[in-house]
Amino acid sequence: MHIHDDRIRIAVDGESIEGTIVTPGTLLPGVLFVHGWNGSQDQYIARAREIAALGCVCLTFDLRGHAGTEPLKDTVSRENNLHDVLAAYDRLAGQRNVDRDSIAVVGSSYGGYLAAILTTLRPVKWLALRVPALYMDNNWETPKLQLHKDQDLAAYRQSLVQASDNRALRACAAFEGDVLVVESECDKVIPHAVISNYLEACVKPRSLTYRVIKGADHGLTDEAGQRAYTALLVNWFTEMVFGEREGRANLTQAATMPGTALPEAPPTAA
Repeated sequence: MHIHDDRIRIAVDGESIEGTIVTPGTLLPGVLFVHGWNGSQDQYIARAREIAALGCVCLTFDLRGHAGTEPLKDTVSRENNLHDVLAAYDRLAGQRNVDRDSIAVVGSSYGGYLAAILTTLRPVKWLALRVPALYMDNNWETPKLQLHKDQDLAAYRQSLVQASDNRALRACAAFEGDVLVVESECDKVIPHAVISNYLEACVKPRSLTYRVIKGADHGLTDEAGQRAYTALLVNWFTEMVFGEREGRANLTQAATMPGTALPEAPPTAA
């Protein structure tokens, strides 16, 4: 299948962020990739090409405060970056060959946190979270870097957090699509307690898949961890996308029958 990359700019809050549309070229599911803090879209382009080869339209992009807009890093907030994600989603959903009823979001660390919240603001069918971060709901518009000073994140992330007490977890509790949660066995940034909170919050999904990448750290800084995650992600999408197509084919048949990568981010990035 021919894959084509188009570099784009996404307008948001009077500014713009860079993105790359990876397109196979028919009416297909859309997949939005959201990188983590200190990351960039470059970490997902290779994976986006593999997912696009399955028959999906993929969009990677740079959150403000990263890559070409790194000077904004000291001031950008969760609110700003959520606007980035919304703008990127809307750009992807607006592509003429994207099925708006079949959009997936893939997020890592901080990007996973934002991806979870996105599901309350836009239609999402498939949600893939790798080592999703967790933050307290207060100080929402405070610069993201300040949160590590204003919030005791180390203690918060080791605690049991009820879905009703956290915006990202509330989003997971309401989500009814398919969910993939991936943990790194040797993660020093996102402890297992955070992963448990996300898993416990997912009470309504159509399916819930949980995987641990053995020997991997938070940022997937070794090649083996990167390969394992890519294979895991591609396998899950293969099951989701082809399962969806098979289901549609079965419905059509029944109706006609008589009577019928690069490392994700530095280990301290969340």
